[in-house]
Amino acid sequence: MSDWPALPIFVRLSGRAVVLVGEGEAADAKRRLLERAGATIVGEQRVGEARLAVVADDEAAAHRLKARGLLVNVVDRPELCDFTLPAIVDRAPLLVAIGTGGVSAGLAAAVRQRLEAILPADLGRLAEALHAARDALRARFPETPERRRAIGAALASGGALDPLDDHGNVDVAARIAAGAAPRVAHVRLRSTDPDDLTLREARWLAQADRVTHRADVPHAVLDRARADAVRAATDAAPATSAEGLTVDVAFAGQGA
Repeated sequence: MSDWPALPIFVRLSGRAVVLVGEGEAADAKRRLLERAGATIVGEQRVGEARLAVVADDEAAAHRLKARGLLVNVVDRPELCDFTLPAIVDRAPLLVAIGTGGVSAGLAAAVRQRLEAILPADLGRLAEALHAARDALRARFPETPERRRAIGAALASGGALDPLDDHGNVDVAARIAAGAAPRVAHVRLRSTDPDDLTLREARWLAQADRVTHRADVPHAVLDRARADAVRAATDAAPATSAEGLTVDVAFAGQGA
């Protein structure tokens, strides 16, 4: 399928009315979800106050609410839904939403359970620390591309602020600045196929500010680097990087 069946969005419901129709376990589960988002739950008689509605086991009510211009979710009836409610991994303020467009709630729940086990419980604290460090980071990295690269490198797998690690109460700005110190990374190719790059090598190229390479390195590999990264053919690897990350690319066995 080339097009998304739906556009994922986050809707602020705090203090806003949402119609909930129905009773039983399904309706109770939706009530808890909506209340957790801060919504004010109202009945169908107050439909004029709402823009969204959730219906449990009442197709006629769904059609009435649709006729009044509300977007409606009908529990276990994806063909009647204007929107679906995802499975959620809550690491507030970070939220991960998993949806299948109503095709398989069980699959979405299974993926959520796997992510719950992977994502640290205090990951939201890292998000808040990054937010609090914005002014310090702007001062340290006044140019937006430089700041973006530094933050991206710190948050990459194995980086100074790898989201899957426990960081506690770290100085986020200092960690990012330290990780942005000039350095040289070496990629030694085993073939001409860019798909043979390791994940670490591909990340280095994607983050590189400058790429040095031997003349026989294929363009298909060099194209894995950022479009705005400086490229330079050299006979030997540079000993130091003038600024940012320099990635030196050569075939294995060619030496430095």
